[in-house]
Amino acid sequence: MKKSHPLRRVVLAGAATVSGIVLLLSLKPSSDPGSAQAAGAGAAAQEAAQGGAGAAVSGAITGDASQTQYGAVQVRVTVSNGKITKAETVQAPKGGQSDQITANAVPKLNQAALTAQSADIDAVSGATFTSEGYRKSLQSAIDKMKASAGASQGAAGAAPVSGTFEGDAAQTQYGAVQVRITVSNNQITKAETVQAPKGGQSDQITANAVPKLNQAVVTKQSPDIDAVSGATYTSTGYKQSLQSAIDKANASAGAQGSGAQEGAQEGAQEGSKAPEAPKAPEASKAPEGSGNAQAGGTFTGDAVQTDYGTVQVRITVSGGKITKAETVQAPKGGQSDQITANAVPKLNQAAVAAGSADIDAVSGATYTSGGYKESLQSALDQAGG
Repeated sequence: MKKSHPLRRVVLAGAATVSGIVLLLSLKPSSDPGSAQAAGAGAAAQEAAQGGAGAAVSGAITGDASQTQYGAVQVRVTVSNGKITKAETVQAPKGGQSDQITANAVPKLNQAALTAQSADIDAVSGATFTSEGYRKSLQSAIDKMKASAGASQGAAGAAPVSGTFEGDAAQTQYGAVQVRITVSNNQITKAETVQAPKGGQSDQITANAVPKLNQAVVTKQSPDIDAVSGATYTSTGYKQSLQSAIDKANASAGAQGSGAQEGAQEGAQEGSKAPEAPKAPEASKAPEGSGNAQAGGTFTGDAVQTDYGTVQVRITVSGGKITKAETVQAPKGGQSDQITANAVPKLNQAAVAAGSADIDAVSGATYTSGGYKESLQSALDQAGG
């Protein structure tokens, strides 16, 4: 790889290099307004991150957004040589009484994460829902840290990254924003929005802001882009989702070079012809050419917003096959309770039977089915096929 490659010049400031690997897409994380900061270290996360071969992870890792009764909670950790040195919230409940609860709880949770070096932290009194959402998102970030550690082993000769990477949906005051990037030989060649605020004045704002944001990403090759005037919330959500997509691209850099490595969970790239690619069930529509061994573990898909509420799916995979599917979140309240109770068991059973996200919608539950399939596909992508 040439040292003058465009993406190699956009390096995470101050971060130590990962032992045995230079991330092929080292784009610096964006800074989010209102993020709480803290510092500390411990041995537990270092052991978790080293993946059994001493590969110490360094960099910023963003956990999945966890939906709570009062709003989304999303955590980003900064890791240095396998230790969590900073924890901050990318998203937290806001508005009304939530502002006071968040201001009190988030700093305590950030500090607790640093002290414990794990997601095994106590809930803050008076902030039960926020605490639970925080722990879920934190655990997601730690899981990604472990995967990155595993991916780094033997990945010094990893091929340049190419493929499509979809960021997590970022919730804003006016709706969800989700970004997809196309990468070719370590360079972002295309950025597009999968979701953006819509309805009323949002249509005009989105139509003006999104093309400018997409262009800025391709130009700067980084989430460090300026907000579009008059579209502050959309711009912030865009950058959060973009950072998530870049994190996934970074994780895949190591996974590409580890053909038989179980720890590399996020490296499925189209066009790879590794002989030990996992064999998905016949009906599976999972990406071709994963460089991983037979996938095993639990994988939680992205939370998908529907007109009636959030849908999120978790799958258990053994030997490259889905052995269990369950819903982490589903629409609730009023008639949604009845629809969910009817649809979810059928969707879970269909996912296991098909071994893929190519399943039929349940009659009378079109929105829930659509959200389920999208989140299921996200979980399958994380499993590497």
